[in-house]
Amino acid sequence: MIKRRNFLAGAAALSAAPGAVHAAVPTDGDWGAWCAAHLQDSGRVVDGPQGHISHSEGQGYGLLLAQAHGDRAAFEAMEAWTRTHLATRQDALMSWKWAPGDDPVWVDWHNATDGDLFRAWALLRAERDSGWQGYRQKAIEIARDIAALCLAADPRAADQPLILPGAEAAGDPAKVIFNPSYVMSRALRELGEAAGEPRLLQAADHGETMLAELAATGLLPNWVDVTPEGYEPPRDHDLKWGYDALRIPLYLCWSGRAAHPAVAVALRLMGTDPDRVTVESTPDGRVLEANDGAGFRAIRSFASCRTVSGAICGDYYADSLLLMAKVAAREAQCEK
Repeated sequence: MIKRRNFLAGAAALSAAPGAVHAAVPTDGDWGAWCAAHLQDSGRVVDGPQGHISHSEGQGYGLLLAQAHGDRAAFEAMEAWTRTHLATRQDALMSWKWAPGDDPVWVDWHNATDGDLFRAWALLRAERDSGWQGYRQKAIEIARDIAALCLAADPRAADQPLILPGAEAAGDPAKVIFNPSYVMSRALRELGEAAGEPRLLQAADHGETMLAELAATGLLPNWVDVTPEGYEPPRDHDLKWGYDALRIPLYLCWSGRAAHPAVAVALRLMGTDPDRVTVESTPDGRVLEANDGAGFRAIRSFASCRTVSGAICGDYYADSLLLMAKVAAREAQCEK
């Protein structure tokens, strides 16, 4: 799991770092500012606060945002870098982490399913919606490997698939680790239909059911274990609302599920301070961290059916969420 840090400290570290990223694409507007802060000419998306690494999530988000902003040159550069440096597994999935500065460069070959999901969705959209030829087949290959390798049977219902955080995560069929923010049901459904993979459609449906079950408890955690008896605190993570779970209302509303009960719970967990969002809290409601990042406030605005606004701040994660919230607001009608 990527550890999120204070976005202001991350922005300062990025501006002071040698070899800072620079724009290879337009310099005006939100998209130009995002590229100037986080995209290298090579097509590598840089996560400054995490030691200037690159990861499959960043490449997937970047591809989706480039397609949504009509920037074919940036899209092609990112996909080329991804194929060379992260698409190194024997399957169609990506290694999740590429770390600069080592000799040789260090790559963690395990995949992260959300990165693969967003890359595949971006590739599908590129050919289907933007008319950029040559990407649909790769999207289908990735979708089929997600279906084959990154789904597990719900221990409570063997005929219901749940999405795994990675292909190597399915170790114990009686206790399956689940990240609720990996349920991007619109992407799962569109890829499932394009690839003829009904299990991806089932994973979207069942994922939304699981989100409703968790919402009924009053907590939407970053991670949770699923057992035959129900949900349990995760073995390898703290049980808390946090940076991962912030994406739940974004993805649900983007998927046309603004009335889903998890959206209302997420808004409550994010708090009511107009200037800051609760980004981490305990199950008993104790606030661990609040953050004024525009990306986090944009998700709250989008999920509340308010105008999404804000400017790039220099933090990869907050900036990416900001742009995705703005894209989602264009693509999904908010109906509570």
